[in-house]
Amino acid sequence: MNFFEHQDRAHRRTRVLLVLFSLAVLAIVVAMNAIALLFLGHDPSAQPGEPLQLDKLVRNNLDLLFWVTLFTIVLIGGASLYRASSLRGGGGQVARELGGTRVEPDTRDPLRRRLVNVVEEIAIASGVPVPEIYVLEEESGINAFAAGHAPGDAAIAVTRGALETLNRNELQGVVAHEFGHILNGDMRLNIRLIGILYGILVLALVGQRVLIAMRFSRDSRNAAGLMAAGLALLVVGYIGLFFGRWIRASVSRQREYLADASAVQFTRQPDGIAGALKKIGARHARLDADSEEVGHMLFASGGLGRMFATHPPLEERIRAIEPGFDPSELEEVARRMGEEAEAEQAAAEAAAEQQEKEDQRGPGGLPLDADRLVDGIADPGLAQILGAGILMASMPGPLEQAAHSDGWAAEVILYLLMNADPEVREQQRLMVAEKRGGDSERRVGQLLEMVPQLRDDLRIPLLEMAFPVLRRHPREEREQLQELVERLIHADGRVSAFEYALGRLLNRHLMDAGKPGEDGAGGHGRLDRHHEEARFLLAVLARHGHPGDPDAGRAALAAGIERIEGAAPAAVDFPEAWTESEGSRAWAGVLDRVLDTLDALRMADKERLVRAMLTTVTHGGQVRTAEVELLRAMAASIHVPLPLAEFAAGEEGMPSAD
Repeated sequence: MNFFEHQDRAHRRTRVLLVLFSLAVLAIVVAMNAIALLFLGHDPSAQPGEPLQLDKLVRNNLDLLFWVTLFTIVLIGGASLYRASSLRGGGGQVARELGGTRVEPDTRDPLRRRLVNVVEEIAIASGVPVPEIYVLEEESGINAFAAGHAPGDAAIAVTRGALETLNRNELQGVVAHEFGHILNGDMRLNIRLIGILYGILVLALVGQRVLIAMRFSRDSRNAAGLMAAGLALLVVGYIGLFFGRWIRASVSRQREYLADASAVQFTRQPDGIAGALKKIGARHARLDADSEEVGHMLFASGGLGRMFATHPPLEERIRAIEPGFDPSELEEVARRMGEEAEAEQAAAEAAAEQQEKEDQRGPGGLPLDADRLVDGIADPGLAQILGAGILMASMPGPLEQAAHSDGWAAEVILYLLMNADPEVREQQRLMVAEKRGGDSERRVGQLLEMVPQLRDDLRIPLLEMAFPVLRRHPREEREQLQELVERLIHADGRVSAFEYALGRLLNRHLMDAGKPGEDGAGGHGRLDRHHEEARFLLAVLARHGHPGDPDAGRAALAAGIERIEGAAPAAVDFPEAWTESEGSRAWAGVLDRVLDTLDALRMADKERLVRAMLTTVTHGGQVRTAEVELLRAMAASIHVPLPLAEFAAGEEGMPSAD
């Protein structure tokens, strides 16, 4: 099952979730009506001593049943909508509600530095924005979760126990597991489930409040009636609790096996995720914070019996990874955990020091087989993870520190757009001073002095490293930055592939972060109705891939079109937007409109489009840096995370390698 099929499955599970929610509401309404009839129902036609008949009782109390039903539905629906609305802030809000402390990207604490490195490596390798990172400082158990509506507003949180107990391989396995949830569409379902569970449990909460209030009330005249009402609501609330746990269990368990499998695929190190699960078995995974709402989101659960468990048993999860696992091993794991604390701290410090050293080795690029890369979407392998680690190690220290700094992250973006032509660059710096002030312009100048020339393959990763800081800036400041970036891009009257990719990625990431929940991964559009738009998109890739060879560009374009339309076109040519040079501005404006249209495609049609894009790019056996940058921007624009490439793409193009 690939990324696109996982997304479709997540959409289907959302519909199942709504059906289960409706059944739970129906059961609660029936229970509320039964209690109302028991305490408030009457039958004026009944004779003294005559047993009540249910049908007559119902007929004589239809008004009562109507108002009780209306009250119950409005209360549950209103509570669910309220809770869902309260989570519009995204995954970071969920983490903060559970006591999470945000980890700053420029932290110097060795354990937190290691966590930041692991998260950034997997995010860059997967082609998704780097999520916010939190540590649950008060939680000594080993656990983690990912929360958010979409990758653009995601947050990953780990407990202090996980941070201090797991080694790097195990921590990487846990983080990769959570990225599996992000990439497979589980995270959006999880956060919707929080709102639904709150609505189902609200009657129990109301009943608890009534009973607590009665303990401190001095008015005994109405005490009996209020206490009875509170008890009734509490009983009905526990019916809601039953259905809530049942719903959680029904939509959660199988996803944990899939996320474990994704972690193994990401890291190619089964002992990492298996080791983390064994340490949980030897210790515990329970959160001290109230986790009734979020139990389905956690890496592991303390369990509520097999019927209501949101996670498969630990032993079964471990055996799925290590078939020969013996539960008696957990005793040995528990003994070793006590002996390894100091060694793990030393290893974390050594790893942090190693990450600060520059490594001049080049990263990887795209495999020649387009289908192979599509199958790797949302499921990057060890090559991508290692490639991301190499990229981070190759990043010049001043730029890495600036990208992680609140005061410098915006200047990193502006630095990336400084033109090589001294005259144009001077105009750009004046624009920066005019829009953001002299201090900002001086910071850009300092970055240019420290790193006059950045390797092409480090530019997009540097942007992605700065994104978590940028999205925390006030909305007005983000909008100001976007306007300035647009001016800098057009300062010389041309738009390069990199400039377009940076502007498009920045706008997409900040737009998604500013509107969590509104950036769905798939719509209802059909590719068959948008062949012209698809042809233009492929033409942009083909032209940038073969700037000096129009015939090769047309051949690559024809190969991509054949992938979409099922037959090779008799003749193809580049659109009118390419009548000027490939650096002109005409193509960029058209491509913006094309991507906005194609973002509304169904997931199955997005898969066809992405396969065609990759077929175009890899045609002829060479891939240029410009194509890789455009691919990242195009894929992000239609909400498809493109994995990091596996071979070095030179400025003039290098042959792909399997």
